[in-house]
Amino acid sequence: MSGAEEKPALPPRRRVYGRSKGRPLRPSLATLVESRLPDLRLALPAAGGTLDPATLFDAPKHACWLEIGFGGGEHLAWQAARNPDVGLIGAEVYLNGVATAVRALAEQGAHNVRLHHGDARSLLDCLPEASLARVFILFPDPWPKARHHKRRMVQDWSLARIAELLVDGGELRLATDDEPYLAWMLRHAAARPEFEWLARQADDWRHRPADWPPTRYEQKAIQQGRKPTFLRYRRRPRAAQPA
Repeated sequence: MSGAEEKPALPPRRRVYGRSKGRPLRPSLATLVESRLPDLRLALPAAGGTLDPATLFDAPKHACWLEIGFGGGEHLAWQAARNPDVGLIGAEVYLNGVATAVRALAEQGAHNVRLHHGDARSLLDCLPEASLARVFILFPDPWPKARHHKRRMVQDWSLARIAELLVDGGELRLATDDEPYLAWMLRHAAARPEFEWLARQADDWRHRPADWPPTRYEQKAIQQGRKPTFLRYRRRPRAAQPA
């Protein structure tokens, strides 16, 4: 690629797909959310504004990570508790997932997390270039019907935007238990010259690294006979990526 890197074209429509809430929260969980979420919630800037992740945390962090669609927050809370010098941002549109994440963070005693309850695309829009060291998109909804593929989170535009946001050498982690979506992920990631797939042997994508915890969703998939796949990509240096 010659000259400046290609800028990602965001989808013109901003419709959020999937459920935003499920069953009513239990009273104890609703009380926890009411008391804890205001301190964890991040405020997006006005349209056209920039949100510097480094300003979100009480103490300076040596890096910032983002998880898009954190589900029940198990992975997010695990990473936060074991990486106190990292600031983590989680984006999730599903209220019940946000609620269970708040509980998981309280149980882990993690204070280095900020939550965006809403469409992750709005968050991606306002983050500055090279502001993230790691991005996770783990077991996103596969939207299996062909007419729904446009709803998938892994798209050319999203990978291009994530490439902008990652520092050189930063890491993108993807996971799925859906074989067609796996092929989709591999094809779209391979089309982005900014990313290098880190797998060198089959075990590299068949098994989670030690710093990648299991979740209830993953265990459910295994019990139902589906095989999870774990993909890791490194952001190539901006001056060295292939043309």
